Amino acid sequence: MRTHPLDIGSRKLWRTLGREVDLDGDDSWLRSPTSPRDLVADGWLQDGAAVLGGSLIADDHDAGLLGDLSELDGPGFTAADLHPQVRDFYHHTARYRIEVWSSWTPIFWPPGEMISRLWGRRLQQLALPMRPLDVAHGMDSRVLPIRDADGRQLAAGWLRSLRSTGDYVYSGCYLPRKVPGEDRLSLVVSFPLQSGNMQAVLQPHVLPGGALRLESPPGPFGSAGTYVLVEDGGRTFVRRLPVHETFVVYVDDEGVVRTDHVLRVFAAPAFRLHYRLDRLG
Repeated sequence: MRTHPLDIGSRKLWRTLGREVDLDGDDSWLRSPTSPRDLVADGWLQDGAAVLGGSLIADDHDAGLLGDLSELDGPGFTAADLHPQVRDFYHHTARYRIEVWSSWTPIFWPPGEMISRLWGRRLQQLALPMRPLDVAHGMDSRVLPIRDADGRQLAAGWLRSLRSTGDYVYSGCYLPRKVPGEDRLSLVVSFPLQSGNMQAVLQPHVLPGGALRLESPPGPFGSAGTYVLVEDGGRTFVRRLPVHETFVVYVDDEGVVRTDHVLRVFAAPAFRLHYRLDRLG
């Protein structure tokens, strides 16, 4: 299969800027699914399940992003302190319908549009909505858990596509994982790419009222943050990015679960999403 020149170029760029890592050794915390081809969509799921040592479950209509949020318990975080509806969303994500609104900071709109046109839409991955009307009809959502032979959930694939067109926006793998720079487990969200991935390592916090904040703050290599990984010439390279995300999942005064998502480049807000999450059935 011929690889697009843009993908070859970006792989060489991250190889040059990144550090070489050993996924079979001390850097195994960075191992997560990649895509076998440039069109990502949902084509990584079977191979990704094998990478994680599990099997893909395609017919669980009650699946959640995490088998149990308490897996993330540790110093500074106790899942039992979260609002019950917030916990329910993570335990039964497949039962929720998603409505979403988007907004870009003007200075970041041109590079965002370029990335969306040259990579996101072509790859069917990380195709950030550029205009509010892009998501006017909402998103469709599928959750496919990855479980071991004993039925324990290792991870979950969460696929989100535009309801109006069917095009993929996000195709991510969600798993709890200990990274070397943190004293408790993080939620790792990995977005497969051909011969690589982008990973957001998110630390959880409980806010007043039982809201959940997940954040990938600035910090050193090995701590919570955002990473890009590429495989090139039989070697693996990783670069930590100055991209920082914050998600606040909360229940509003009318009992509706909502999420505010802010993506920052260095300290500057670049992109915002707001989700309304309605439980069905």
